[in-house]
Amino acid sequence: MSQCDCSTTKRGCARESETEDTAAETKRLRLESRCSMRSCSVDEWLEAFSHWSSPNKYRALNGLIHLCDSTLLKHTLEQIQLQFQRDFISLLPRELALHVLSYLDPEDLLLAGQTCSTWHMLCEDELLWKDKCMQDETAFKSYGKKSNLNIKNPWKQVYFTKQRIKHNWRNLDVAATNRMKTLKGHDDHVVTCLQFSDQHIVSGSDDSTLRVWCAITGKHLQTLNGHIGGVWCSQFDGSRVVSGSTDRSLRVWDVETGNCFYVLEGHSSTVRCMAMIGNTVVSGSRDATLRVWDIESGQCTQTLQGHLAAVRCVKYDGKVVVSGAYDFLVKVWSPEDGVCLHTLQGHTNRVYSLQFDGIHIVSGSLDTSIRVWKAETGQCLHTLTGHQSLTSGMELKGNILVSGNADSTVKVWDISTGRCVHTLQGENKHQSAVTSLQFTKDFVVTSSDDGTVKLWDLKNGEFIRNLVSLDSGGSGGVVWRVKCSDRKVVCAVGSRNGIEDTKLIVLDYDVY
Repeated sequence: MSQCDCSTTKRGCARESETEDTAAETKRLRLESRCSMRSCSVDEWLEAFSHWSSPNKYRALNGLIHLCDSTLLKHTLEQIQLQFQRDFISLLPRELALHVLSYLDPEDLLLAGQTCSTWHMLCEDELLWKDKCMQDETAFKSYGKKSNLNIKNPWKQVYFTKQRIKHNWRNLDVAATNRMKTLKGHDDHVVTCLQFSDQHIVSGSDDSTLRVWCAITGKHLQTLNGHIGGVWCSQFDGSRVVSGSTDRSLRVWDVETGNCFYVLEGHSSTVRCMAMIGNTVVSGSRDATLRVWDIESGQCTQTLQGHLAAVRCVKYDGKVVVSGAYDFLVKVWSPEDGVCLHTLQGHTNRVYSLQFDGIHIVSGSLDTSIRVWKAETGQCLHTLTGHQSLTSGMELKGNILVSGNADSTVKVWDISTGRCVHTLQGENKHQSAVTSLQFTKDFVVTSSDDGTVKLWDLKNGEFIRNLVSLDSGGSGGVVWRVKCSDRKVVCAVGSRNGIEDTKLIVLDYDVY
């Protein structure tokens, strides 16, 4: 193509562009003229607005705002906010979106999953629900349990199963649904100690025997005979039972066969308390000593001497032994060499109960107080006051302590601050001494001499309902012991006047 032809083509294109610009400008002027000469329609005005310059658009919008009342302005604001909203979750890479969603509670995840198909897919992520379940040890342990929930995501199923179990605790009538078992034994004697696992229940009594039951069927499996005095304490690790008696001995039993492996002798008075970790058992006696035993060999490895009166309670975490006694003292021991590391002084009456988590020691006394100590130094961190009598039972998990007292009340404490969070009382409170208690992530379970087992909400301290209420309660029927897991309650009941048969009651709140 010649140079002349190219120049001609460029001039032609320029003329076409100028013609288009001129046409657009002519259209804009025509629209402005129409809108200015007469009252134009909304559509014509919007078309004209779209062709105005930016300064004119700003001017028009400012004018409109001044002409609008508050209702129109509110509507305008809502429409503007919608224009700036973005579904950022859908726009993020999957890994980042899941990380953001991981900060939601399970209940919020369920709601988020209803937003749209993309959110639903993300909120069904298996690892996301696994993380939620692992944050809750109770739910994590329940993985693999049978459930009739038809949910494809197994970890989401674990969560729903846990929610149904919580509902059962609050509402299920176990007697009406054949979920309650009554295990009769020990005649009219007192059940002094109680433990259970997924497979077995072990009860000890002042009738000198221990009994082993199937935790699933309630069938009586073994009677452990051998002690010649009442059994006052026992420990159970799933396969072995260790018992202590007024006959001054300890016995080690096989839970499956009922055979006695060893008779551990050395104490000169009643074996009143014990703690067990692995193959090591620490026993406390009314002879004012503690003994450390290797139950694999049946040998006593240490005798801990220092208390001046009967040892009433003992705790052991695998490294350190803590004991409380009728000499008003709490002592911390090294079980390896038998050395007393600390003597904790402060109580002004007998020490009846202990809790120990490796960091904190909590002691309850007949002086009505509870003391929190630092295990490493022996320093008293807090003195918890408010109970009016003997603290008969306690349980410690993290910073939460629950204490039961002979004054019929139960208190929930935060040991990091020494503050009483809740007092479980009111019109539904126990009418007599609290004999035993346990608590889970959600609930507190308490038993009493009034013949009831009560369920309370741990978070707000409110009474939920009676799990057990003996007809003989108030006239001699008592609940001596209660143990619970996240799905089951086992309690030992009876009376001191023969009005109520001695038995174990098993309540099952599992999902089937």
